Amino acid sequence: MPNDVLLNRSEDRLLIITGPNMAGKSTYMRQTALIALMAHIGSFVPATEADVCIVDRIFTRIGASDDLSSGQSTFMVEMSEVANILHNASANSLLILDEIGRGTSTFDGLSIAWSVLEYIADAKRCGAKALFATHYHELTELEGELPGVKNYRVTVREIGEDIVFLRKIVRGGADQSFGIQVARLAGLPEAVLSRAKDILEKLETADIAAKREPAKIEISVQPSLLDESREESALRILKEMDVNHLTPLEALNQLFALHAMLEQ
Repeated sequence: MPNDVLLNRSEDRLLIITGPNMAGKSTYMRQTALIALMAHIGSFVPATEADVCIVDRIFTRIGASDDLSSGQSTFMVEMSEVANILHNASANSLLILDEIGRGTSTFDGLSIAWSVLEYIADAKRCGAKALFATHYHELTELEGELPGVKNYRVTVREIGEDIVFLRKIVRGGADQSFGIQVARLAGLPEAVLSRAKDILEKLETADIAAKREPAKIEISVQPSLLDESREESALRILKEMDVNHLTPLEALNQLFALHAMLEQ
């Protein structure tokens, strides 16, 4: 399936790509990196037309595995590779990042992925062109908030309880991951799939209820604690925060508030 890629220094510099597993996100990103590399060595590229700018480096963070020889977990390997990218990428680099933050808890992973996106989007700190695949749909809210960020998704077609991968990249963010449908394609027992569907419905219902009645947490310094340092205040607020009743977005808002307080 042919798919266009548009990356530039202005409005389309950082593409957030969402969609279910097996839909083609990683393939789309890999082909972009390979076409850029082939163009730089003077090779023909598999495209009707290609206008490829000069890049100084191509960085990739795709796949996940631990490193037994050095005693590093899957998440540690992932973070080490991301750190190398952020320390060495320039505005002329091409970054291919696949599901950053998936090796840890939802809140931690989403927070890290969000921060990485902000860092890359900041022209003063990085400003590289990047393709960023993720299952954290909350990140699609960054379009319009960060310069150069655009949402793209891989299209699928639902047929009853099954899905068909169309392999087409279109504008906009995905609102479903189709995890259970992909698990059915992988051959999981029907009893497991049925139970997973029941659990998913309960979790989604609980999430909707939480969004209707969001936890009200105000971050403020009590008068009796005005003499404590900003770091001590932030640590105290974190200890008092009830994270079990926060949605991912609410948790991020609290994190940003703490960050702003520490920068004052």
